[in-house]
Amino acid sequence: MADIFSGFDGIFNPIINVMNDFLNPLIALDPNPSNPIITVFIIALIVAVITTVANKLLVDHDEMKSIRDEMKDYQKELREAQKSGDSKKLAKLQAKQADFMQKQSKMMTNSFKPAIVTMVPIMIVFFWMRSSVISGLIVDLPVVVYYGTLTPLWHAIGPIIYGGSATIPFAMGWLLWYFVCTLALSQILRKFLGLAQWF
Repeated sequence: MADIFSGFDGIFNPIINVMNDFLNPLIALDPNPSNPIITVFIIALIVAVITTVANKLLVDHDEMKSIRDEMKDYQKELREAQKSGDSKKLAKLQAKQADFMQKQSKMMTNSFKPAIVTMVPIMIVFFWMRSSVISGLIVDLPVVVYYGTLTPLWHAIGPIIYGGSATIPFAMGWLLWYFVCTLALSQILRKFLGLAQWF
């Protein structure tokens, strides 16, 4: 089934052919090469390490925290001035608005630096998994985990996004398994490196 990524196949196919030489042996080492759950976990770990380390090295987290704290204090003071009807304080705070908008823009730019650096390698890995035996992966789930990870919702939108089909109850496909692993491992690595948690 075609999916929203099909149009990029021609761009990535030459790179995927090269990656097959390096990554197919990894699948062969999986305890179950026809359903390589461990392989996807390892790939997710590698991606999580790359993105987390990039975030650690490319973002000034002390400056980001300082800007966030300033913005929080500013917004609190602004709400209080609006609530109390203090026009002088409100005018003073509004005069600082341009400066805070600039700081907020800087914070957003800094937060995107790791994504700019890691986006292309991650896309290449994604397209390789999509074209390999991994695309047929099925992970059986306990009922609680199945509903807790909102897998039924993913089953509804999966065919549209990546061409997957959801015919096996209480199971998830390769892409959701990859996302779950990456998210969980990234959270652990962020905590280990002393970075702010996503949630």
